[in-house]
Amino acid sequence: MGRGTTYVGFLRAVNVAGRTVAMTDLRRTVADAGFSEVRTLLNSGNLVFESEEGDAGRVERRLEAACGPALGLALEFLVRDRTALAAVRAANPFAAFARADPSHLLLVFLKDAPARGVVDRFVAGLPGPEEARVVGTTAYVTYPEGIGRSPLTLPRIEKALGTRGTGRNWNTVGRLAELAAGPARSREGG
Repeated sequence: MGRGTTYVGFLRAVNVAGRTVAMTDLRRTVADAGFSEVRTLLNSGNLVFESEEGDAGRVERRLEAACGPALGLALEFLVRDRTALAAVRAANPFAAFARADPSHLLLVFLKDAPARGVVDRFVAGLPGPEEARVVGTTAYVTYPEGIGRSPLTLPRIEKALGTRGTGRNWNTVGRLAELAAGPARSREGG
């Protein structure tokens, strides 16, 4: 049997505001749900795993159905396969910014692709020095003065785009892409 498809899963809104999930529990629960080679990165709900399932949407639903009840929280996942994650990195409209200040380039993985008019209004209404572009189901947002001080918060992005999402900075996305591209060397990926 082949190794299947390599996926990267982003758990939305955990380990903030009292919504705590231990990564050891998350790995165990995901493995118990039938996924293999489960690895996590950092403590913010980043997973890399293998599945024989070939549809990312079905994988999201399986993860949510298994992990929510097992971990005692209503959980939402955004899942991209390894190839889709590589395409997201290649499509980055802020390559120079990513090289100069990678920790302040946020990629927001969205549940749904917003309509062009919605995206245009969002970009035109940015509150400060931030710049943003949306490509498919990914919003790329620069935060030249820092993410924590900006009024352009994730809830504001979600409201403006009319869909849910979760953000990771360029460094984290790069580490996840590397983890997904390589063999499963350990249960914990960094």
